[in-house]
Amino acid sequence: MTVKRISPQEAAALVRDEGYVYIDVRSIPEFDGGHTAGAYNIPLMHATPSGMRPNGDFMSVVSAVFPKDSKLVVGCRSGNRSLRAAEALIAAGYVNVVDQRAGHGGARDAFGQLQEAGWEGAGLEVAIEPHPERTYESLLARREA
Repeated sequence: MTVKRISPQEAAALVRDEGYVYIDVRSIPEFDGGHTAGAYNIPLMHATPSGMRPNGDFMSVVSAVFPKDSKLVVGCRSGNRSLRAAEALIAAGYVNVVDQRAGHGGARDAFGQLQEAGWEGAGLEVAIEPHPERTYESLLARREA
């Protein structure tokens, strides 16, 4: 099944009007620097001193928090990690998953030129303080409960 990719404006409309939830798959430090208001943070990759490394708990945390029929918009920094995460979710049996193109910061070409504005650049609502029950630490604890 092919992942449906949508614009930041389309993602905002799905969250606002159709009951979708936004999963931000960026690392914890990226999320803490500003994120889609109301987003859940479940990193696909963790930032480490030696670079990014896969989060082996990604799928188990998503599964603990969201049933397979949940309506999910997946986003990241530029649209690459979120596409991979959306593909993994669909492969795991999630049926209402869309990927938000351009992520939070926008999609850029090989020369660093902005190709499509992301969530923040589109002027959509950004939060700095996460909802306490939507941080990765809180969501990971729900999986372990």
